[in-house]
Amino acid sequence: MKELAVHLLTALLESTRDLLPIVAVITFFQLAVLRQPIPDFLDLLMGTLLVVTGLTLFVHGLKTGLFPLGESMARDFAAKGSLSWLLLFAFALGFGATVAEPALIAVADEAAKIAANGGMIADNDAARADYAYGLRLTVAISVGVAILIGVLRIIRGWPIQYLIIGGYSGVIGMTAIAPKEIIGIAYDSGGVTTSTITVPLVTALGVGLASAIQGRNPMVDGFGLIAFASLTPIIFVMGYGMML
Repeated sequence: MKELAVHLLTALLESTRDLLPIVAVITFFQLAVLRQPIPDFLDLLMGTLLVVTGLTLFVHGLKTGLFPLGESMARDFAAKGSLSWLLLFAFALGFGATVAEPALIAVADEAAKIAANGGMIADNDAARADYAYGLRLTVAISVGVAILIGVLRIIRGWPIQYLIIGGYSGVIGMTAIAPKEIIGIAYDSGGVTTSTITVPLVTALGVGLASAIQGRNPMVDGFGLIAFASLTPIIFVMGYGMML
């Protein structure tokens, strides 16, 4: 119990330190540049305290839960020696983590509203819900494929730079032919996938797998999965837009 309290206190201090620059910048520009009092100061103070508390618990949960879990499962699958099960796990992990991303849900809902206002889809609740759901599934599938490819890269020892160059060449090619209305959404979809849930799980998977495979360096081979998770949604979402 005492050890848990020490870890939480350390995480609280680190979270406070990390948020201080943001608070300082906002306070400076509000008081020194805009020369206006901070609106709803008590509410903002309470919100800041909640953010610090939430960030503290989240970071502690990552260190004690998600990272060890991802690494141990990766090692277990590598020890099992079944490539098919490992690839299925990689796809399912990428899909499941992404489809639950709060940032992706928010962006998909906003994209559906804009698409309805722009006349791309019917302006009703059902059409907007279908569009947002289809966008979320497209991105989740693309991340699942990305993690699968990334795991194969670690197992086979493929150089990451050639895969990334080839992927972005595909992005450039599809950008030239995709509907202009979907291009911005596609590029943003590549960013929102690498958020609070996906990043720790995927990173732990890559590092754990590279540590478990003889001849692989966790520093060289364990990282890079996030790059694939940011790349493939751009291609898939542009393809989604071309099919609508």
